[in-house]
Amino acid sequence: MTQRAPQPDGAAVFDRAAVRAHRDRAAAGFAGRGDFLVREVGERLVGRLDDVKRRFACVLDLGCHGGQMEPLLRRQAAPDLLIEADLSPAMVARAAGPARLVADEEWLPIRADSLDLVVSALSLHWVNDLPGALVQIRRALKPDGLLLAAMLGGETLFELREAFLQAEAGQEGGARPHVSPFPDVQTLGALLQRTGFALPVIDSDRITVTYESAEALMHDLRAMGEANATRGRARHFARRSTFRAAAACYRDLFGDADGRIPATFQVLYLTGWRPHDSQQQPARRGSGTVRLTEALGPDTP
Repeated sequence: MTQRAPQPDGAAVFDRAAVRAHRDRAAAGFAGRGDFLVREVGERLVGRLDDVKRRFACVLDLGCHGGQMEPLLRRQAAPDLLIEADLSPAMVARAAGPARLVADEEWLPIRADSLDLVVSALSLHWVNDLPGALVQIRRALKPDGLLLAAMLGGETLFELREAFLQAEAGQEGGARPHVSPFPDVQTLGALLQRTGFALPVIDSDRITVTYESAEALMHDLRAMGEANATRGRARHFARRSTFRAAAACYRDLFGDADGRIPATFQVLYLTGWRPHDSQQQPARRGSGTVRLTEALGPDTP
């Protein structure tokens, strides 16, 4: 089933058509070459279900890529129905489950109060209207339903950003964006609360991958479907001299003794529940029954 996405507005940061095209091109070789980060993050994300002692009958994998999360979710959540959805038709075609859906995270075609769990591994960082997407996810969840998501954070590929910034300033007298503007922990925490999620938790992790060259890193980003899709990006390849300068800057600034360069991926994990009366509630302000002096003890100055 295919759902058609709305047209982007003038304030959009990301070119959603380019995001879809990048994933479509990456789909054929994604398994084995481009899926290593999704698999690693997926394991860490789904591992958070170890502490949740309940079963999730209806689960949505939002931004499913080629179905890498399917075996993890079958093992951890044991759903009766697992829906795999992605913006890219080519990615969805490679998912193995029976319930597959081509859908845009910004225009979620899911009935309200229908899902027990929504999982999203490395997809939401390409969404223009993240508050709107989170509101739609909350509405699609049943009361006491759970959102587990992982997205790239603001420190992702800071090495690549700095290398191109210095190279373009020297070669061309200015710089263009080569790495997407990703959110930070504080922004996401406030956003979960503002969009109506209860018991929000945000935590951060770093995954560092080393490469023999900047060219090898760029090749992997294309294989992952994670090439630059900002609307302000250059619509042509960087000059050969600029790319060589950026590669040299990368190695000079961040390379190790063997000449390999690191690429940092900051991963932000989001946990939030659709509110329900059974959930733990914060105490009403002023309702405490223990005085501060009693808690501190008689010897406290």
